[in-house]
This record gives sequence, structure tokens and C-alpha cells, in this order.
Amino acid sequence: MKIERPQSRQPIPENAEKVFSGKIFDVYRWEQEMFDGSKAIFEKLKRPDTVVVFPILDDGTILLTEQEQPGRESFIDAPSGRVDEGEEILDAAKRELLEETGYEAKEYILWKTVAPVTKIDWVCYTFIAKGCKKVADQNVDNGERIALKLVSFDELLKISRDKRFRAQESIIDFLEAQIDPNKYQELKKLFSPK
Repeated sequence: MKIERPQSRQPIPENAEKVFSGKIFDVYRWEQEMFDGSKAIFEKLKRPDTVVVFPILDDGTILLTEQEQPGRESFIDAPSGRVDEGEEILDAAKRELLEETGYEAKEYILWKTVAPVTKIDWVCYTFIAKGCKKVADQNVDNGERIALKLVSFDELLKISRDKRFRAQESIIDFLEAQIDPNKYQELKKLFSPK
């Protein structure tokens, strides 16, 4: 499955100069003509794209993670992480699922593609992974402590209101499902094991 990256709503122009190269973020700067003909300096960050995977077990249980990382509060999330340079999006989703949980999936459904912040050239791809089976031990980075958390669909909706829940690109969908019966049924079907 080849997944096309969506065009940014505010692309970095070809004449932009990279003024900083970081481990995660690069900074681009350019001169932009304003509506009155004057000029202003614009800046935009660029970072690697990320994947989020909501794993569904055959019994309908959803697999979340409770994570700790140095220098930040613990949080609840779906397995997620950066796409490595040159890596296909789906391959990144499969790798992150395996590394953070030890699970593999039979089927991956691309649920949504979001560019969360206009001033950052970054896309987050969210997948639903069905038919998940444990095939290995977790293989987490040395800056991660990850405990697995098995939840039902209704528990997932409740957890989405927790301030520690980090899968922000999905929160609106989960909140809508809590107030709109049609949205609830639509999401429950998407998050079903089959």
C-alpha cells in the first residue's frame, strides 16, 4: 500500500533557507511579500512524520500504552512514533506496533491523515490494526517505559477525556462519538475486530 503524503496548507517555499538542523526539528526562513507590498520574514518548522496505531485484538479489545519518558509526565497513548527517513508509512506503523507492544496485525486500515499544526511541516497517519497477535517481546527505546493497557471501545472513549491521553488527532472523533449516536456506531464498527 503506497500512501501519498498530503500537501501542506502552507508549504515551505523553494526559496526558503534552512537556518537550523536539529535532531527532530529543522527551521526554515524566507522573505514573504505582504498584501501591501512590504516584506516580512516567515519561519516554519519541519519534522519527521509520525504514525499512530490503534491495535484491535480478535476479541475486540483495544491495546493502548501507558508510557513514561525522561523529563515529561506519564501519558496514555496508542503505539506511535516517528517515520524513519526513507521508510514507507505503513512499514513505520508495523515497526512501531511491534516495537512498543510485541504485536503484529493481519490488517491495517488508514483511518486518518492529519497535519496537526500549520506552522510545522508534519503529517500524522493514524491506523486501525486488526487481527493483532503477540509475536515477540517489546523492544522499546532506552528513553521509554511502556506498559500495555487493554481496554474496551467504551473505555477508550472514556480515556480520551483523560488529560494524560496523547493521541490528540483522534480526540475530537472520540468526543463526537460520546454525544452523537451515529458517530458512536460508525467508530464502534471501525474499531470492531472484523
